[in-house]
Amino acid sequence: MAQGTTVPKLNFEYWLDKAIEWGQATTLESQKDVCLHLCQLQEFLHQVYETLKHMDSIVAIQQFPLIGQLLGRLCWNPFVTGCEESQKTLMWCLCCLYSSEPQSPVELKANSWVRSLLCHLLSSSKWGSNEAETSTFISTLGYTSVDYYCHLVKNLVFSLVAELRGNQFNGLNIQGRVSASHVNAVSLLCYPLVTLPDLTPLLETLLLYHGGASKEILSSEFLEAVNEAFVKKKISLPESAVFNLWLRHLPSLEKATLHLLDQLVSIQLKTLEEVACVIKDSLLPQAASHPAIFRIVNEIFKNALLETDGAPEVMTIIQVFTQLFLQALQNENKQHKFPLKAYFPYHHQPLVTALIRRPVELPRTHWSQHLKHISDMLKALVEDKNISSLTDLFEIWFLVARFGEWLDIAAEQLLKAAVEPDALLWLLAFYYCPQNETQQRTQTMVEAQAVYSHLMMLFNCTVLSVKELEAAVPSITDIEQCCNQHLITHLLTNFLLFSSGGHMIAQEFIYHINETTDTSKEVRSLLIRTAYRISHNGGGSQRTVKLLNEILQKLTLKV
Repeated sequence: MAQGTTVPKLNFEYWLDKAIEWGQATTLESQKDVCLHLCQLQEFLHQVYETLKHMDSIVAIQQFPLIGQLLGRLCWNPFVTGCEESQKTLMWCLCCLYSSEPQSPVELKANSWVRSLLCHLLSSSKWGSNEAETSTFISTLGYTSVDYYCHLVKNLVFSLVAELRGNQFNGLNIQGRVSASHVNAVSLLCYPLVTLPDLTPLLETLLLYHGGASKEILSSEFLEAVNEAFVKKKISLPESAVFNLWLRHLPSLEKATLHLLDQLVSIQLKTLEEVACVIKDSLLPQAASHPAIFRIVNEIFKNALLETDGAPEVMTIIQVFTQLFLQALQNENKQHKFPLKAYFPYHHQPLVTALIRRPVELPRTHWSQHLKHISDMLKALVEDKNISSLTDLFEIWFLVARFGEWLDIAAEQLLKAAVEPDALLWLLAFYYCPQNETQQRTQTMVEAQAVYSHLMMLFNCTVLSVKELEAAVPSITDIEQCCNQHLITHLLTNFLLFSSGGHMIAQEFIYHINETTDTSKEVRSLLIRTAYRISHNGGGSQRTVKLLNEILQKLTLKV
């Protein structure tokens, strides 16, 4: 028999002929032939499953038009389903053909067919060889076979849920009598069926069940299957069940976080509202209210940022996630809140306290003072002789970077408010150039101060040309250090958005920056963040909002 898993090597015709020949194995000859070929059949079914699990259900049916006939006949052959391995693989194959979001009558009918076969397989072992008696009994009750098996599975699920929840019966708590091996067996039974709607109450109950065992009693295969189905939106579960899944199985939490990052980086999202919607829908910010989950997600984000060399899109995702996490934390029941140190155990707590204050919680007139406070604390920490390793410096930088909304506000306040510029410029200089071994940050600060002074002299000009701005500010392309280039681009972009004369040349100058430097991703991320912040916090004129939307629309078309 063929060993591969590609379409030509899966010999459906051969096995369908065999299944038709066997029927329901009612003769001694057919029974012997099933037994003779059972090992080969199991191998074939496993190959089919390995192929199907990577395919969409509709595509699978189109590529393998005989699969429905074959699986249907095999499911009703008691000598095939009597083997536990064959029955399990048949269930896996059927689940691959189940459409989680049916779009047509054909898909709805296929789902009904899959469910009826799964119900039959789940119940067949109960009745064994008494199929004839069972059929008579079902007819007497007035059911069709499909209806009966569906009701049987629902009752089975209800019974298991009641048992696991420790339902009170005659004053006795049943939960204490449920063995860990029994719970594990139930989870293994559910493993190939997690996408079936009828099993959702049982999945939830299993995920919330602990039973006092010191070790994990649910099978890892079950936990992985539930997580994969959830992150791919094939099933819907309550938040409490999802949180318990991630707390009891860390590989699932890691996969969910990486899936979210891959999803956001791979699709071209136009606004942070879209980014925020995808992140919130993942339930990860809400789950991060538990410190253990927060710290693991934090480490994954940190590694992703390092592996992508600080990609702006990854940094923006982390910053939006942090904002949503703070919202979820604020909505937590005060009785169940963890102390702040549980989330940031190794950081300077006064700095953490200042950073987690959301801008909307403070009057706009207090923003500059709050930023100066952050900058002063950060400077004292960074210049402390005890902070000597690059690892320590990176940890401080990452803490500040994930609360990037304050950094964007600092750049805006420099131009729009009466502030002490040095503290805010130092804060931005640290973000763009955290190291100072060879005075890089000091040099960055000097260049930023010079650019800032020139921009402030032009800020109130109502008429401004590109040539006048270029004459007043050093050419971005002439700046050697990348960190200096990014900081000055940040200041220039804010100047163009919020100054009277800058509005007139904003589009032309930003296109010029994009074409002559490698900061296009940074500029686009900054513009998207600014649009999001203005829509939520206010502070921008209608003219600025319109300008932002026009620039972003044109930049998106160029991508």
